[in-house]
Amino acid sequence: MSLLERLKPGSTPQQGGQTPPAGGQGNAPRPTGQTTGGGSVNNQPQKVSVSAAASRANDAAGAAQTKGGNPHAEFKQRVQNKLLAEMDQLEGARKSEIRTAIEELFNTILAEESMVLSRTERQRLFEAIVADILGFGPMQILLDDDTISEVMVNGPKNVFVERKGQITRAQVAFDDDDHVLRIIDRIVAPLGRRVDESSPMVDARLPDGSRVNVVIRPIALCGPTITIRKFSKTPLTHHDLIRFGSMTPEIAEFLRGCIIAALNGVVSGGTGSGKTTLLNVLSSFIPNHERIITVENAAELQLQQEHVITLETRPANIEGSGAVTIQDLVVNCLRMRPERIVVGECRSGEALDMLQAMNTGHDGSLTTLHANTPRDSVARLEVMCLMAGMDLPVRAIREQIAGAVDFVVQQARMRDGSRKITHITEIQGMEGDMITMSDIFEFEQIGFEGGKIIGRIRPTGIRPKFMERMEDAGINLPPQIFGIGQPQRR
Repeated sequence: MSLLERLKPGSTPQQGGQTPPAGGQGNAPRPTGQTTGGGSVNNQPQKVSVSAAASRANDAAGAAQTKGGNPHAEFKQRVQNKLLAEMDQLEGARKSEIRTAIEELFNTILAEESMVLSRTERQRLFEAIVADILGFGPMQILLDDDTISEVMVNGPKNVFVERKGQITRAQVAFDDDDHVLRIIDRIVAPLGRRVDESSPMVDARLPDGSRVNVVIRPIALCGPTITIRKFSKTPLTHHDLIRFGSMTPEIAEFLRGCIIAALNGVVSGGTGSGKTTLLNVLSSFIPNHERIITVENAAELQLQQEHVITLETRPANIEGSGAVTIQDLVVNCLRMRPERIVVGECRSGEALDMLQAMNTGHDGSLTTLHANTPRDSVARLEVMCLMAGMDLPVRAIREQIAGAVDFVVQQARMRDGSRKITHITEIQGMEGDMITMSDIFEFEQIGFEGGKIIGRIRPTGIRPKFMERMEDAGINLPPQIFGIGQPQRR
């Protein structure tokens, strides 16, 4: 008997479909390593098991309960309930097959009940049902929008997005806290992560690599909070950053030379300033034949080279053991014969191990950190080295920094929402007890018109001391790139 024949009026759903599957609660703790039939890591067609699909359908059906008898919500619930009753026929089905089954049910029930919907309402309702069962609920439409760079869920009814650096309210909402928690569980479970009252914060990622941070009650008083930093489906290149005004062709050529010459660099900036995007662009300049090892809290970098090993941290399990930190991974990757080490972000004691790697032959290493200026980034490195627990004198730490780091690229999110490189600074060495630094390029703001910052990053006229190393690597840059021989504008 076909699916549609069994769903004719008067047919009896299978009794087993009415029993909620175990583990349907979004905030139930999961053992480390447990996965569901959630996202596909590589975007390839994925087979969905009956238990996973049934769990999602049942979760979605529960989420459809509304006050006031909303006919669309009741219709949505009926479709989901009937789909749940037919799960035995979808054993091992792919997502595309389940979507087709949902569409058959949708059209059948629509015809049976003579519901009159416009084409727009019909499509919106259908996509909402599919998103609740197979996707990430109300957020799915936002995740599919390429113009959105960030999605922020501040409780079930307050959803915001960022477009072109500007934050606005989105016209979507969740039903309640439980609805948000079900979607959170769908995000973190395939990664072996968990989030509950005993562990109310978690970092995760979507199948496409987008970064996810989750905070739930009792830490988040406004309700479950989700922050998603979306990544472009196609990795941005230096051509894109030039087009956006984040850098100039001269700076792109200079930074490419620094990477090829295996200079050690730090990308510094505030939250949301575009550090990871810039690190991704800088990493793209690494020659294809070199062995690259990336170390991240949540795998975000999208390197296109052939010889790339990606390492990712792991949180502690329910018993509080088994955690693998950035510092552990940095120490371990030194045994993996790396030619380039790329650390997604230094936050604490791993900075000392990173500096040690840079000072012991692992040239061309890159990392990011939070700081407001290049000088602040050096101070932050000092503090993070002290967090390693080693009782080192400050001068020794500064000598390590001066010997390891060649340049700092400062990235900033401007008040108009744009992201720009504001400084490229050379770390020249030590003078007494102080680290000497020199700006090679700096951003000059000319004005503010029409809500946009007017200005450009310009050379300071100083030629970096590491130019000899670049020339030894076959990189010959004209002096005009550094403003030498050109009149300086005032």
